[in-house]
Amino acid sequence: MTSPTVVVLDYGSGNVHSAVKALELAGANVELTADRRRVAEADGLLVPGVGAFSAVMKALEKVNGAEMVDRRLAGGRPVLGICVGMQILFEHGIERGVSTDGLGEWPGTVTDLSAPVVPHMGWNTVQAPSDSVLFNGVAQERFYFVHSYAAQEWTLDVTPPFPQPRLTWAEHGTRFLAAVENGPLSATQFHPEKSGAPGIRVLSNWLATL
Repeated sequence: MTSPTVVVLDYGSGNVHSAVKALELAGANVELTADRRRVAEADGLLVPGVGAFSAVMKALEKVNGAEMVDRRLAGGRPVLGICVGMQILFEHGIERGVSTDGLGEWPGTVTDLSAPVVPHMGWNTVQAPSDSVLFNGVAQERFYFVHSYAAQEWTLDVTPPFPQPRLTWAEHGTRFLAAVENGPLSATQFHPEKSGAPGIRVLSNWLATL
């Protein structure tokens, strides 16, 4: 069987090389690029994200990232967002009172976590649905989170014949979305590339859908 090709979108975000290495361990042929043609042709696109919501959006704008993500999804081509790469898929992000427009693939606003200790940094469990593809075989494992903001509500109304999104939740002071599986668009708030063997399994589960 031929290994799937995955592009890690290179728009200046940190932590991209660990994502590349993790995808390779999971069984993918990986390319780090922002080339429009390569992004369009790859079996999968991974959108990483580290830092502030607004900074990630500005960096994405410089490489026309929004257009590339939107075009892939319009054609049913898989996309995976990680950490802030998940957050920017929502309509808005509010950090320190400043609202920034996201990619708007999902409705909702990313806001600060209400918790005794912020950022949420370290290992945590998740509550995945029984039919989750991403968490197949690892639903009881722990995953590595580093974030101060999160999507804490899900408001997308999906009606047949479209399948219901699979939502995975976690808790740190409050309940927040740890992962979403919504047709060709998936995302995790935690870092699979920093989550050891369970994180690699999440990536390999995603690769199996390509």
